[in-house]
Formats: sequence, C-alpha cells, structure tokens
Amino acid sequence: MKPAYYVTTPIYYVNDVPHIGHAYTTLAADVLARYKRLKGFDVFFLTGTDEHGQKVEKAAIAAGETPLELADRVMKRFQSLWEKLEISNTDFIRTTQERHKKGVSVLFERVMEKGDIYLGEYEDWYCTPCETFWTETQLIDYKCPDCNRPTEKLKEESYFFRMSKYQDQLLAHIEANPDFIQPKSRRNEIISFVKEGLRDLSVSRTTFQWGIPVPGNDKHVVYVWFDALTNYITALGYPDEQGNFGKYWPCDVHLIGKDILRFHTVYWPTFLMAAGLPIPKKVFAHGWWTVEGQKMSKSLQNVVEPNMLVDKYGVDAVRYFLLREVPFGLDGDFSHQALVHRINSDLANDLGNLLNRSTAMLGKYFGGVLQAPGEETDLDAAYREKTAAMIGQVDGFIEDLAFSRALQAIWEVISAGNKYIDETAPWTLAKDPEKRERLATVMYYMLESQRVVYSLLSAFMPKTSEKGLCCLGWPQAPDAGDLAWGGLKPGTPIAKAEALFPRIEEKAE
Repeated sequence: MKPAYYVTTPIYYVNDVPHIGHAYTTLAADVLARYKRLKGFDVFFLTGTDEHGQKVEKAAIAAGETPLELADRVMKRFQSLWEKLEISNTDFIRTTQERHKKGVSVLFERVMEKGDIYLGEYEDWYCTPCETFWTETQLIDYKCPDCNRPTEKLKEESYFFRMSKYQDQLLAHIEANPDFIQPKSRRNEIISFVKEGLRDLSVSRTTFQWGIPVPGNDKHVVYVWFDALTNYITALGYPDEQGNFGKYWPCDVHLIGKDILRFHTVYWPTFLMAAGLPIPKKVFAHGWWTVEGQKMSKSLQNVVEPNMLVDKYGVDAVRYFLLREVPFGLDGDFSHQALVHRINSDLANDLGNLLNRSTAMLGKYFGGVLQAPGEETDLDAAYREKTAAMIGQVDGFIEDLAFSRALQAIWEVISAGNKYIDETAPWTLAKDPEKRERLATVMYYMLESQRVVYSLLSAFMPKTSEKGLCCLGWPQAPDAGDLAWGGLKPGTPIAKAEALFPRIEEKAE
C-alpha cells in the first residue's frame, strides 16, 4: 500500500484578485505533490477559497450582488489560473459548500460541549480588512498594526474560545516538535508570542450575517478564521473520521504566507487540541514578493498578474523562475529582467542546448538510434555518479522545502553534461572508425543522464519534462523506479530535439 501524503495551500480570500503571491504558494504545493507522487506516495493536495466574512458582504453590497454571487464569480478566477499553471490539486474546497458548513458546525459544537467555548461580551478595536480585533496598546495611532488602516471600536455579545487554557500545551508541542513551525525564524517568533500570554479568542460575530450560523444561536455567525481553518479537515470528510480523514490526517505540511502564520500555528492547533484531534505535522511560512524593489500594491499599479506572465513567457518558465530565484522561506524581488535572464541562461543555454546538442549528434553519428554503451572510463563513472548523487540531494532538499536548492542540484548535473560533451569531444571520436564503441558510450551517458534529469523535472516543469522525455524515446510518465541508471534501452530511436526555450531578446524586454 502506498504511504499517504497530505499537502495544502491556504484557502484564498474571494475579495482578492489572484496575484503572484497566491501563485507562489500554490506552485510550491504542486511541486511537493508531484514529487511525492513520483516517489510513490498516495497524495492528497488541497486548495480552495475562503468565501465568508464582513469584507465579502461589504464588497458584494457595493457591487450590487449577493455575497454568494460575488464568491461564485471570483472563485472561478482562482480555478482557471490553477488550470493555466498546471496545478494538480486533488480537491478544491469552498467554505460556502454544505460539506464544509456541516464540519465547522460539528467542530464548534464539540469544543462548546467540552466547555471551551462560552458566551460573553467583547469590546475592542476591530480591523475589517484583516478580520482581526486588537487591544488599544497594540494599535499604532489607532491604526491596525498589520495593514495600517483605521480600526473601529466594537462592543458586541460574543462566544469566546478558551485559548488561554492551551498555552502551556501548545508551547510544549512546539518545543517537542522542532519541525512543526518552519523556517526557524518563524518558530522563534511564535514561541515569543505564546510566551507573552494567550488571551481567550472571540469566535463569533453579530454585526453581519454572511457566515456559518453558530449552532443553537443563529444571531451569531462563526468567526471567519474558525470557519476558514477548518477547511483542512472538512475537505477530508470531517466529521466522518474514517475515509479520507482517517487516511490523510494529520496533514504533512500546510504551506502559507508569513502574514497568516499566527492563525495556523496558534489558533488552529489550539482549536484541534480542544476538539481532541491530531495537530498538523508542519506549517511552513514562505516570504513575500516585492516588485522591482517595491511592495506590491494596487495604488502603485505594480501587482504582478500571473495570467499575463504565463501568456508572455510560458507556464514552465514562470514555474521555474518563481521556485528557482529565491530560497523558499525568504522574501524575493520580482523583475521581468531577472525572469528573462533565467529563461535565456538556465533554460535556453543550459537545459535546452544540452538536449539539442546531444540528440543532434546521435542523429549525425548513429542515424538517431541509441547504441549499447561499451567500457566505462573514469570520466564516464564520475558523470554517472554525479547524476546518481543528485537524486538523493534533490530528495533531501524537497523534504526541507528548499526548492531553489533542489533545482540548483539538477542544474549542476546539466552543467556537468555540457562539460562532459566538451571533454569527450564526440566530433573528434566520430572521425576515427576504431573509436566507434567509445563514441556510442559517450552518447549513451549523455542521453541517459538527461533522462534522469527530465524525470526529476516532472515535478517542477511538467510540460518541459514530458517534451524532453519524449525526445529521449521515453514517452511514459516517470515514477520512482525510473530514476535508476540504465533505463534507456539500446536500439531506441531518438529524434533531434527542437529548441525547448527560444532565447528572448533582453533589450526588447
């Protein structure tokens, strides 16, 4: 039986237009899902949309539509972008679906029955864009410390979750599980936050209607974060704890942006502790993208629109750039110039050129038919061993979510391939009939190493991987067994490869 693996993105708020940040998280999750499938795991990969709350209600009223009409319209933008980016999600959850509402109601009731949710009165400063209450001491000039927008003082009857009760249990869990919050800098941030003391959390609202009614008191709707975070289990069929829930929970990794770290590493685990459910194994918070050194904002009109990027540069170039350019976990800066440079240097010059050169030589010297390799020299052995070592390196880097380092390891083998051609000089060997076997060996090693490279690239650049493998006479989707050396069979016809990535004129850009 295949081992189970569960990876999630956050659910994206329908008050947003999909931007590069959404694409980045979802691409990282997709690479993880595709890689784990390649390695023989039974993967459940979840994404979706967060459709309740005051912001959606206000935006819908302003647009002259119902909140559900707004959600239906915007949700499609996310779904169509994921199709365009070749995202291989298993499921797409919407918080307006009945399966989700049922699961949230059950979770709320269970925590309430335990005595961990109680009715009280709430008075504090509320930021509508962030859906967050703040104490007066946390405000900066009466503005939200997160988004710097005005807050308003609200007093309302509210249900409270006894989050304070779980402070010590949460701290003990974080300290006993060093991998639970990643990267390490984020872990330290959360430990400090928890040690300052957790307050009980308001988990209902009465000032608007667009949400899931509190069980037994429909004057209240469930707080949007209690509702949204629960998607990770409702998509698995919770409250039915058999089936997918029994198979995939607890989640292997929640991938999120650093702005929602506290909700995922303080609120969510304490909700689960109160309900007696297992806690996710890992939460990884990645950094933010700036654009040409500036923060992305609508007012600056510098929001990078992923659909436009794909139309202009192609899906795999965008996938490669976003995961190669910046170490996952750090902030990154986007520029068209950097993207074009990566396409020309890494994709056209290195990757594409190697395939083009080697398949053209096979055509010229052996009529495009792969020959059996002869005796291995030290040079061949070093190239084969470098290719084999890369497989283990990539595995370790992906386990650590170090996507840029995994790609770097693959590119080192691509560079070694170009160097191997220069050192073995097939064009010289071809002039000597007695070196025919040596030439066959060199051609085999060149092409077999690339077969392994393109198999691994299936997680990052699915279309390019498929094209490369087809060129190499390997039309099937790769699996873990295909990573072993010696997969290509002598006698395989191999056609000359077309340019996978045509160069882009940098001045024009």
